[in-house]
Amino acid sequence: MQLIHLVRSSFLCTQIALTSLLLACSQSTQLNNAKNTANASSAVTRTEHGIIVHPHTGAAKSVRLQVFDENIIRVTSSPADKIELPASIMVNGKPQKVPFEINETEKNVTLQTPKMSVQVAIGDGKIVFTDNNGKRLQTLNSGKFNPVTRDPSGAPADTHEISQSFSTEKSDAFYGLGQQQNGQVNLAGENLYLTTYNLIITIPFLTSSKPFAILWDNNSDSRFGDPEPAKPLFENFTLFNAKGEQGALTARYFDGDQLLLERDEKDLNYQFLSNNSIREFPLPEVTEAAKNLRIEWLGSIQSNTSGTQEILMYSSGYAKLSIDNTLLLDRWRMNWNPWYHNTKVAFAKDQKKSFKLEWEPGGGYMRVLSHAPSAESRKERITFSSDVAKAIDYYVVAGQSKDEQIAGYRQLTGKSVLLPRWAYGFWQSRERYKSSDEIVTAVKEYRSRKIPLDNIVLDWSYWPVDAWGSHDFDKTYFPDPSELVNQVHDLNAHIMISVWPKFYPTTDNYKALDKHGFMLNRNIEEGNKDWIYPGFLNGFYDAYNPDARALFWQQLDAKINQKGFDAWWLDAVEPDIHSNVSWNKRKELMSPNHAGTGAQVFNAYAVPHAESVYQGDRASAPDTRVFILTRSGFGGIQRTASAIWSGDTVSRWSNLHEQIAAGINTGLAGMPNWTFDIGGFTPEDRYRSFEGKSVGPYTEMDPSQLPEWQELNTRWYQLGAFLPIYRSHGQNPYREIYNIAAEGSEAYDSMVWYTRLRYRLLPYIYSQAGDMFHKDATLMRALAMDFPMDSKAASINDEYLFGPHLLVAPISDFGKRERQVYLPKDTLWYDFYDATLYKGGRTITAEAPLSRIPLYVKAGSILVTGPTAQFAKQTANGPLTITVYTGADGEFELYEDDGESYDYEQGAWSRIPLQYDDQSKQLTIGARLGEFNGMATERDLNIRWISAKNSDSADFDKLVSQTVRYRGEPLQVTLGQ
Repeated sequence: MQLIHLVRSSFLCTQIALTSLLLACSQSTQLNNAKNTANASSAVTRTEHGIIVHPHTGAAKSVRLQVFDENIIRVTSSPADKIELPASIMVNGKPQKVPFEINETEKNVTLQTPKMSVQVAIGDGKIVFTDNNGKRLQTLNSGKFNPVTRDPSGAPADTHEISQSFSTEKSDAFYGLGQQQNGQVNLAGENLYLTTYNLIITIPFLTSSKPFAILWDNNSDSRFGDPEPAKPLFENFTLFNAKGEQGALTARYFDGDQLLLERDEKDLNYQFLSNNSIREFPLPEVTEAAKNLRIEWLGSIQSNTSGTQEILMYSSGYAKLSIDNTLLLDRWRMNWNPWYHNTKVAFAKDQKKSFKLEWEPGGGYMRVLSHAPSAESRKERITFSSDVAKAIDYYVVAGQSKDEQIAGYRQLTGKSVLLPRWAYGFWQSRERYKSSDEIVTAVKEYRSRKIPLDNIVLDWSYWPVDAWGSHDFDKTYFPDPSELVNQVHDLNAHIMISVWPKFYPTTDNYKALDKHGFMLNRNIEEGNKDWIYPGFLNGFYDAYNPDARALFWQQLDAKINQKGFDAWWLDAVEPDIHSNVSWNKRKELMSPNHAGTGAQVFNAYAVPHAESVYQGDRASAPDTRVFILTRSGFGGIQRTASAIWSGDTVSRWSNLHEQIAAGINTGLAGMPNWTFDIGGFTPEDRYRSFEGKSVGPYTEMDPSQLPEWQELNTRWYQLGAFLPIYRSHGQNPYREIYNIAAEGSEAYDSMVWYTRLRYRLLPYIYSQAGDMFHKDATLMRALAMDFPMDSKAASINDEYLFGPHLLVAPISDFGKRERQVYLPKDTLWYDFYDATLYKGGRTITAEAPLSRIPLYVKAGSILVTGPTAQFAKQTANGPLTITVYTGADGEFELYEDDGESYDYEQGAWSRIPLQYDDQSKQLTIGARLGEFNGMATERDLNIRWISAKNSDSADFDKLVSQTVRYRGEPLQVTLGQ
């Protein structure tokens, strides 16, 4: 009994002790939970439009979320407790009043809107974005902040080099980021230098196959992909010379076939000027008298790591790069405008491959750099990085389609202002028309040949040679600019004029700007002279200063605008203060400015500059649409009534090919009005001169070079007809259609045929232009926009949709008379020319005679076209032809307005809805919506049906089966009745 009692007593004591312990633990847990909850609450501050989180660890001390709309969240990540940022240059949108909820737990805080949620980890500041379908975008950290190393003028103490990485999957595709020259549409795994340059226009908006897009709000030099700049070859490879000796490559300098010098060189670097025309790294003295200089670098390169190495050849002149005895790059660029040409090569660690670079400089530039394999190039993550910032600042847009994502971009940065109707006609330009007579004669020639034309361009140097920036006209060649404008207008055409932000210090305009401190004068202070013989000191004005912009416009208005010119060509607005100096020197030349240092706002100059002209011109003529062509752009450029173009390309097939992807990704970055120089701006000398004379018309060209020149231009014109802006421009030879080829030749007839087709398509094109403003549409469309579930369409670089109906497959190889064309799946496709029907989801061999490029129409398309016209205004209110491509249901809305004023912003427009039901074979023409001054209340509609192969399918005047009179009330038309 005593033993049992002892056992029971021991058991009771144990129970009591255990109960006490559990109670104490429970109380401790409750206390800790309360403490953690209190800590979580103290780490989160609620604001009017979101929250600020102060993570316990990580680089960011503050992470701010701001709700801009149900599907748009701004994220700002700072290494400081307080977030202070200057006003954005690209973003002018404001946060909307939308409902959102905040939910806090021990580890996370979640902001929820009706369309997305954003979860921030209180511990380390990582963020997860989730849409309503559970799809995610996740940051890998709260950002990185390092000391600024690429601001030569001295960055403010509270600025940093920044980067932000996001997790990805191997199958993710990414698009946009503006006009690049890498020839790639899908940017996954790519390293892009997001800068501003003659050929490069950064618009830092990234769309994706995910239901999310990112707008990276930073004005400085930035990067997508590897956050580090490309490195000299010797940093990622061990170099061996031609004898196999380690440490360098063998360099050989020749004059023709005569060897002048052989030596070992570690860094292939003739990339920049230091000032004027003095190179940072001069060529060897022994080459100074060479008449035919060429250089070879030979040897082997051994990779320091395994994976795909990216080799970047920054070059002008003729350059060929071979690795492992395989020619990978064969490029030419004019000497004064080099750029990167990239290739990718797989290496095992310590694998050695032969290397050979052949260069004929011709006064050009060269550098070879490389990107080592990285998590970004392996598609394990994406990273944005920038040279100078107070904080990381970006916007995430949730959108199921790329159109929805682009709509979010324009909500943030401004609507795409509707251009005048005539801007979508054909433009003729040249570097340059040297007199008023030359301009008027060119327009008259187009009219006499019945080739449609809407715009002629007066390029630079119409001013006295020593008076750049005066905005005066050289009276010898342009005696009466107002009369010139009147003569062009009398021919039912428009005239655009080139203006620069550049001034000679001897001009009155410079003196007025400089008096108020509105000039960027460092270029003048350093004594840098331009290329106009014998060389003149020059400076650019400070477009970041609103008062400077106002004075700049006043000067333009007084000297040029009052003469009646119709449109503005804003050239060299990167700004190209002194060509071919280093990026660091360019930043110096832009410093100081009203917004800070040149490095801080390096990419953004074009937007405030264009805004000064847009706002000034619009105020001067409120009832007439402004139109601007600008050589550079940035986020928000679409709100300035601007189109952008791809700069000074070259007349080479490879450069033609690269423009296709450049235009597609410009559209995917939210900028819909884009173009290029048809024919390439600068041709090789084999085209430009013959028997010691400069070539003008084709009759003066070397006969052996003429066939390729004519074919190159024909293919460029064919592609140009299906761009948002259709524009011919370039240096000699002359670029008018009649100066490229003889009337009746295959080349001439093709260029004229596509120009006339462009005008027949203007109702279709202008409807898309209207939708750019009203519905945030994109005219030049990647296949992935309309076929997001087609994995093969995701990465096609040389096809696109022109509006919703037409698939364009350009030709970019000399002598090519057929090509492989992928037709996206889940639809049928008609050959535009003969209505042959193809099932989608397969690649076909398409015929491509010189006279035609492959062109296809999606089944279900309702293609609205206009009458034959010589200028765009003739297409307004005229009879329409409606071609229905049967085989699927379809719809289209014909948009119209007066084509000239801003009344459309106040609702002065009309739409005619069209629907086709394939089962009943019935086309419904709906009731007209809206009205505008000058609208035709009734018109004839010619109905065509395309259902089977027919050689007349591309002739809009044939195969008309019915004509109906439309008075704005609903009509139904049935096939066969």
